[in-house]
Amino acid sequence: MSQLLEPEAVRLGLRASDRFDAVRQSGEVLVEIGAVEPPYIEAMLERERGISTSMGEGFAIPHGTDESRRWVLETKLAFLQFPEGVDWGDDDVTVCVGIAARGDEHVGLLARLAEVLVVPEQAARLRSVERVEDVLAILGSPLEGASQ
Repeated sequence: MSQLLEPEAVRLGLRASDRFDAVRQSGEVLVEIGAVEPPYIEAMLERERGISTSMGEGFAIPHGTDESRRWVLETKLAFLQFPEGVDWGDDDVTVCVGIAARGDEHVGLLARLAEVLVVPEQAARLRSVERVEDVLAILGSPLEGASQ
């Protein structure tokens, strides 16, 4: 996981005017960390206009279209936290996990995120986390309270 989500890609305490602003910010982080070329941001917005990337539990996973993979330089993730929440239409989103994927390398971390979301205490910890190290620890640690 540390290869896909690096400390530089974790941003806490952000604000967004709406879901498209949050998606744009997610894309900008992916550009900053060298995961994608700038046109990927518009593809992320296009995807969001077509279908909501909200997963429930206050999380969204903005990502580009299949055609936009040509702008992906390296598979990486970005974690953006919006403590005040962002109106996503069907949900109030607090965390965006921006995805830049050339293939399916990100599937393991998304599966891990899904595992976290089914344990309400874990999801709540990620929504309210205050330290980058804690984000990395929560997503990389064995699941507390889950059946094995």
